[in-house]
Amino acid sequence: MRVLWLNAGLLLPLDKGGKLRTWHLMRHLAARHEVTYLSFAEPGASSADLAGMREVCSRLETVPRREVSKGSAAFYLRASRFLLDPAPYAVAAYRSAQYRARAAALLADGGYDAVVCDFLVPAVNLPRRLPCPAVLFTHNVEAEIWRRHAETAATACRRALMRSQWRRMLRFEGDALARFEMVLAVSDADRDTFARLYGGRLRAPVRVIPTGVDARYFAEAADLPYDSHRLAFTGSMDWLPNEDAVLYFGREILPEIRKVEPRVTLSIIGRNPTPAVHRLAAEVPGIEITGRVEDVRPHVARASLSIVPLRIGGGTRLKIYEAMAMGRPVVSTSVGAEGLPLVAGRDLEIADGPRAFAARVLSLLSDPAARQRMADAARRLVVERYDWSAVAGTLEEAIHAAATGGLAKAPVPQLLGEVRSRS
Repeated sequence: MRVLWLNAGLLLPLDKGGKLRTWHLMRHLAARHEVTYLSFAEPGASSADLAGMREVCSRLETVPRREVSKGSAAFYLRASRFLLDPAPYAVAAYRSAQYRARAAALLADGGYDAVVCDFLVPAVNLPRRLPCPAVLFTHNVEAEIWRRHAETAATACRRALMRSQWRRMLRFEGDALARFEMVLAVSDADRDTFARLYGGRLRAPVRVIPTGVDARYFAEAADLPYDSHRLAFTGSMDWLPNEDAVLYFGREILPEIRKVEPRVTLSIIGRNPTPAVHRLAAEVPGIEITGRVEDVRPHVARASLSIVPLRIGGGTRLKIYEAMAMGRPVVSTSVGAEGLPLVAGRDLEIADGPRAFAARVLSLLSDPAARQRMADAARRLVVERYDWSAVAGTLEEAIHAAATGGLAKAPVPQLLGEVRSRS
């Protein structure tokens, strides 16, 4: 197949969950198909990152765009320009005549079998009429994220702003999903939410691409020594749900834990921590902020537990599978583990509310044998069932089905032969 893959940015460096998911799926796809990748890129993008993209595509096309740090004066200035825009800021900020023109030119010249819009953002620059079938690969239900932002906002002004963005995202997401021949979700939970919110408008049933993990890579860190009182949180720290999660943990859950075990510390591991996250570390002793790291494994492995105290979000959490593959038990909220086929009490612990979450953390910290049983069971599960090599064929089959106009049932090797005969 010839596939045009649209994204808002380069996949390298691999410092965000969505980048990791796309990278591992595309790596398998590009090994057998011709993939053109179009995205924005910083004007001074690393030559190594640009060259490294050749592992997942045969042709790389970029449009210059300068990103601004969330929480900075430049960020708020840019955001203010979109207060009256009918599209939500998270999408409207990426509207680009240059990107739209480049996508249209590639589609006019390329003879592609399918277009894949990775995340919702590139849809704002996608022409209304396309010469080939189009697939929307969603990693979250974006409207649900903004609804939860509105529900957890601390002030009336912020609640009003978040409600406005939620309503705009609800409209935009519904309109976008209706344009695609196929929509891909990363969990049954997201699929069901799309059906509930937009079911009458979808052109075809939503298909699920399960989340995976590079099990062998993360298992290499399983035997590293750890601090029995250290907790770890991983994630891109300029993503609002992650920021909310660590602020919630640091201000409401950690104090409950320290009433019983004052030695507990927290490592916050992830790129671009916001000013609010830095303020938290300054206010609360025992919180370490690493910022972006080249290899997340030794930082997570230093902890005895991985925490996922998310109150906002959608999609699935790669950070949970990664910790499980490293043999580090996970304590998560219901939202944090949403969409993953895991059993509470066996594969991980799930708790909502500060006291309940603190109690689950303390229970595992005080019982090394229970901690080890959970770690062993979780590690076996992800190694045997959720390695990316087992997941990638599902994406390949879905794109083929869109390209050929049918819901393909044949196994992937047979499908590949059919596609090559057309190419």
